Amino acid sequence: MHCRWTMKRCRKQNASFELCRCQYQSNTFTSGPAVAIPEFNLSYQVLLKMSQIQEHILQANKIYCENFGSLGQLESIPKMRCAILTCMDARIDVAKIAGLAEGDAHVIRNAGGRASDDAIRSLVVSHKMLFTKEWFVIQHTQCGMKKINDEVMGNLFAKSLDPVTYKDGEWYDPQIHPGSEEGRKINWLSIDNYEECVRADVQRIRNHPLVSPAVSIYGYIYDVSTGKLNKVEGAESLGTN
Repeated sequence: MHCRWTMKRCRKQNASFELCRCQYQSNTFTSGPAVAIPEFNLSYQVLLKMSQIQEHILQANKIYCENFGSLGQLESIPKMRCAILTCMDARIDVAKIAGLAEGDAHVIRNAGGRASDDAIRSLVVSHKMLFTKEWFVIQHTQCGMKKINDEVMGNLFAKSLDPVTYKDGEWYDPQIHPGSEEGRKINWLSIDNYEECVRADVQRIRNHPLVSPAVSIYGYIYDVSTGKLNKVEGAESLGTN
């Protein structure tokens, strides 16, 4: 079996994981039977190629531009004078959750919705330069950052740079490409307890020397199963003066 990506025979095939690096990059073969992918390995079940995804985005943007109307006249200062720090999780549509439209609020996202140095950098700019006065820390249930810690991430990146899957408390890594020890140098800001994490992040933001006492900070947990925002007990008292 040859791959159109490298024009070489596939080298990485076995009974437990019949996946070659060629398919991982292109999902396209010139001949031979389809390569089986384990059902639980969702990282490799995406059927769209990168070129198709890019085309989808460009087509959607074309339609968006055709109906852009007066949105080009919006000011950079958020209408609602608020900022939201939340997770990058694809299940979280901040606009729908909070009833936002273009120009209403700042939305800052990272893995876990954590109060990292860079998240706080964006928040203080949001207030200092763009007049936001209420900040919302919104983390969520079923967060992937609860499955990891610094040791786990350091070990996973040391093995390979490839996507991993998690099932029944274990990580599966195809180890197609070599890894790096650089992952051991990063504070991954994992999550142990959701409520405690929100309170800790609200307090970290509140105590930062560049955060104005005029800003109010609130903490919520978004339930990905119901769509509901649940207020974290004690977070508001930590985040408001």
